[in-house]
Amino acid sequence: MTSCAPASTPPAQLDVAADLLALLRDTRTEPRPDTQLEALTLAVAADLPVLLWGEPGIGKTAALTQLAEELDLPLTTVIASVHEPSDFSGLPVVGDDPAEQGVPLAPPDWAVRLVRAGRGLLFLDELSTATPAVQAALLRLVLERRIGSLQLPPGVRIVAAANPRASAADGWELSPPLANRFVHLLWAHDHEVVVRGLGGTWPRATLPKLDAALLPQAVDRARRAVCGLLGTRPALVHRLPSTETRRGGAWPSPRSWDMALSLIAFATAAGSSRDVLSLLVRGTVGDGPGLELLAWLDRMDLPDPEVLLADPGAAELPERGDRRQATLEGVVEAVRARPGKERWDAAWALLVRALETGAPDLVVVPATTLASLRQEDWDVPEAIERLAGVVSVSRRADRSVARVTAVGAGR
Repeated sequence: MTSCAPASTPPAQLDVAADLLALLRDTRTEPRPDTQLEALTLAVAADLPVLLWGEPGIGKTAALTQLAEELDLPLTTVIASVHEPSDFSGLPVVGDDPAEQGVPLAPPDWAVRLVRAGRGLLFLDELSTATPAVQAALLRLVLERRIGSLQLPPGVRIVAAANPRASAADGWELSPPLANRFVHLLWAHDHEVVVRGLGGTWPRATLPKLDAALLPQAVDRARRAVCGLLGTRPALVHRLPSTETRRGGAWPSPRSWDMALSLIAFATAAGSSRDVLSLLVRGTVGDGPGLELLAWLDRMDLPDPEVLLADPGAAELPERGDRRQATLEGVVEAVRARPGKERWDAAWALLVRALETGAPDLVVVPATTLASLRQEDWDVPEAIERLAGVVSVSRRADRSVARVTAVGAGR
């Protein structure tokens, strides 16, 4: 009599499904330039509350989850719209003798866990669907990091997310006091990042590497920029927008200028790109004041015209076209302000250097203006011969464009 071995039990279908889900969730990260992700991590490093604005389903929550994992911070998610004001201001707890001890405000359990951990990433989701009463209760949490009688530790960072009112279910505009406490970042999807991420590789979120040697210089640059702009534009110190929608975004106030100052210092110490700095500055004080601050920074970072005129042969001109042209125009204005044959010749030498190392059209306007500054007893330098062709070609091109435009207008 032969014995039959027991048939093997097939795996449960839910176990197979779990294995498949594990494979789908098995993703990796890679270092990849991502302007908005770098801006987010820089604001987190600066310990400033950040608010991500974006349409539903574009990955705001996923980005925060990945950021917490990469920074090794425990993530605590709180859906603001499903909470009561007392959940953020604290629940009153009556003790043995209220007249003697008062009535303390007990914090929620998630806040207690953050304090025990000593660090973490607090994610306030669906902020634009929170009622005005809840938004008012969030003011102290976002600014002072207090919930009831509990103080959140310095190792806790706050990031929020919101949908525009048009795409939010029962959405509200953010109150101006709450909006002015955040760095506002517009979160948009990058199709290349999405496609590569769905293939299993997402960009890596890493804290910026701050250069310790640049810290004093970074603080000085940030203070000179903000104080310099506000010294000449006092109306920008505090300007509450006139419409309700704009009041719920970034706008200039002493508080938001202080945040902008911190972000400039961090971006300088980290060597961040101008695009990253632009997102942060405009997301703090608004588009108009932010662009003025960026322009002020550009002018502040331009080479000193007097240094260039003193040694044209060793001059290092900016690579970016707009900054190079602004530098050359500054040199010409310096000659106009204090004319002299040697200074005039040095300016021509700088224009030749600019012609040899950059786009020829950038020297046309400065060369034309510099030529008009010549005095009768000044000999024409040889450098002008090298620039004459560029200027004449540019003028002929301008005249041709003018003729074509005139003909087109006459038809």
